[in-house]
This record gives sequence, C-alpha cells and structure tokens, in this order.
Amino acid sequence: MLAGIGFAVLAVACFATLDTITKHISASLPLLVALWFRYTFQAVTTTAIAWKGRGRQLLMMRHPRFQIARGMLLFGSSLLAFFSLKYMPVGEFTAIALMAPLVITLLAAWKLQEHVSPQRWALVLGGFAGTLVIIRPDTQHFDWHLLLPLLLVLTNSSFQVLTSKLASEQEDPMTTHVLTGWTGTVLASCILPFVWETPQDAVVWLQLLIMGLMATLGHFFLIMAFGRAPAATLTPYMYAQIGFAVLGGWVVFGHIPDQWTLVGMGMVALCGALGAWLTLRESRVKVELPES
Repeated sequence: MLAGIGFAVLAVACFATLDTITKHISASLPLLVALWFRYTFQAVTTTAIAWKGRGRQLLMMRHPRFQIARGMLLFGSSLLAFFSLKYMPVGEFTAIALMAPLVITLLAAWKLQEHVSPQRWALVLGGFAGTLVIIRPDTQHFDWHLLLPLLLVLTNSSFQVLTSKLASEQEDPMTTHVLTGWTGTVLASCILPFVWETPQDAVVWLQLLIMGLMATLGHFFLIMAFGRAPAATLTPYMYAQIGFAVLGGWVVFGHIPDQWTLVGMGMVALCGALGAWLTLRESRVKVELPES
C-alpha cells in the first residue's frame, strides 16, 4: 500500500515537471513539435521495454476501436494541455485539470446510469465552485484561455471512463499504454510537416528529452502505483500535483498564485480527495455486507 502511494506521488511529480518544461519550451518552439517529440519518445521507449518480454503478444487487443478512441482522446487532452500551459500559470492549470475525477462522477451518472449519492453531488458542486474561484469569469482576471483547461477536463474525463471500460474488458494495461502512445505519435506525425521547426539550441533539445522522459516515467510510475494499491486509496495523493505545479511555477517563472486562486485550488483538491475517501468507504461497506 505504501509503495503504491509512493509511486503515485512520484508520478504526479513527473507530470508537474513535464507541465513546467512544456510551458517554458513554448516560448522557443512550436508546441506541436514538442507534442510530437513527447509522444514519439514515450511510444518508442515503452515499446522497446515491453517488447522484450512479450513480443507480438504486446499488440494483441480485443477492442481495437476503443483502443484507437482512447488514444485520440488522450492526444486531444495533451493538445489542450500544451496550449493551456502556453497561456496559463502551471499551478492554476493543474488545479482546473484535476477537476476530471469530479466530472467523471457526472459522466458515470449520465452515460453509465450509475447512482450518485447526495454527498457526491455536493462535492462535484464544491469542485466547480473552486474552479470558478480560480477563473473568476466576472472579473478582469478572466481570459478566454482559461476555457482551454475546462475543455481538457471534458476530454480527459471521457478518456478515463473509456480506460475503465477497457480495464473491465480485461485488456492488457501495457498493451493499452503502448497503443495509446503510438496513436498519439501517428496523429502528431500527420500534423508535423506543417509546423516543423528544427530546434537550434542545445538547451531546447535537453528540454525535449526531459519532457519525453518525464512523460514516460510518470506513466510507468502510475501503472506501478495502481498495481499496488486501489484507485480510491491513491486518488487523494494525486492532488499533490497541484503543490508540485505551484512549486515549479515559482522556481522557474517566479509566479505565486494570488490568495483567491489558492482558495480555489484548495477547494478543488479537498473535494477531489473527499470524493476518493467516499469511494473507499463505500467499497469497504460493500465488502462488510453479508451475502444474501
């Protein structure tokens, strides 16, 4: 259990580092070039590692349409994330993006016809309220770029729901991970000829390398985390990414969120963590109930 939590914290630290470098590199390189490099590095690296033990079995899948759809959703999420980070501070972006677990509650109620308790509805509303505090649509603080991470939340929530469906269909997690990486690589490669610009600075090449490394390590740590602890246990620790993101924004860009933004971040993190706690409590109750 503790090992799973440790891997989860390492994963979100990698993702926060990835986001910070993405924002920094956006000033010197087209974002779509950086996105292509990030996906290509991850796809090649994970395939090379996983192929040794599995060979062609790695590419065997039961639901190719769902696999492709998952890859397209993640690519869309990555695209929105990259453009969001170009215009937004890392910490604020991360807090809004982490609304996804709460939005999944809405999708589960709507698409999957799952029962949602009043407590969960209250947490969803609290999370939305926190997001409104961050973006403040009726003030000079608001800018249309703040809508980008909200679109990201929708695409990422759909991605998570589809991931859950694939897991329930007993698709191999490593196969899913590899195919998602290659789907993103192919999509980015189709756009690449129109935006290609060769990096001229060794520092930019180093940043691209670190981006690919952080994305690859982050996903590997996440797989190891979920293999050692249940999702409901790990989810509260995922919100540590907000702290890492704020730290990265301060160290690299000298940006510190204002008081109200910090309040909004806290509301999103608290509601998300309480939602995970409710899931854990409900799962324990089901286990303790005697069979009828």
